[in-house]
Amino acid sequence: MLDLKGRVSIYQPEQEGLQFPYEPAFESVEHERRHRKERLVAACRAFALQGFDYGFAGHLTVRDPERPELYWTNPMAVHFAKVKMSNLILVDHEGTVVEGTHAVNRAGFVLHANVHEAHPDIIAMCHAHTVYGTAFAALARPIEPITQDACAFFEDHVIIGDEAGAVAVENHAGSNVATAFKGVKAAIHQNHGLLTASRHSIEAAAFWFIALERCCQQQLAIAATGIQPTYVKPDRARYSREHVGSEYIGWLHFQAIWEQLREDSPDMFD
Repeated sequence: MLDLKGRVSIYQPEQEGLQFPYEPAFESVEHERRHRKERLVAACRAFALQGFDYGFAGHLTVRDPERPELYWTNPMAVHFAKVKMSNLILVDHEGTVVEGTHAVNRAGFVLHANVHEAHPDIIAMCHAHTVYGTAFAALARPIEPITQDACAFFEDHVIIGDEAGAVAVENHAGSNVATAFKGVKAAIHQNHGLLTASRHSIEAAAFWFIALERCCQQQLAIAATGIQPTYVKPDRARYSREHVGSEYIGWLHFQAIWEQLREDSPDMFD
């Protein structure tokens, strides 16, 4: 065990006075709400930059800090690149839009509402119809520890085979997804795609989705060579997961994305 000397992660600098992202402290619930909404918008914009758009498919959610039975999400049929503070919607677990003027994505509400309702500790969740994640999901196989990046998901994701390929549009159709998210940060839904959840932040959920898509791409590329890869040994994979796969590390990775978007896309605050 490494002595972190009171730090959350080995990546936090021991030397004082250096520029480094630190987790925010909130002065009020209104301050925290705005923070979560800004990062939700940034996560949507990050998905646009990654090319994760597919028509109206794809939904990201984050709980309201004051009313945890409600969650903020991107509006139906608005491109990830056009999501902004002013068009976010607040939705309850029945799919009713409590705040906002746009409709909610029916399939998104069914999946996410079930997860949020079943797991009060889950703050945020992400799903999109991506090229590599969707292709990899058809194999119904886990991410293997073949790279350091992949080790972040070692023993921390599940395969969901129930109702594989069926669109979740009926209430509680996502109950199997909710059950699967006990104690893990990611799921591969067979014949459907990737889902990530975070008990820390929307930033962590969004980054781990980006990372999981990348791992799917890497694993498919390695499989295409026809050469058996060398696996990271389980003890080393767990060690890597501990230091590069935590909620905090997901949040920390996203800070670079946040700073880029904050400078390049000021319209997201409209």
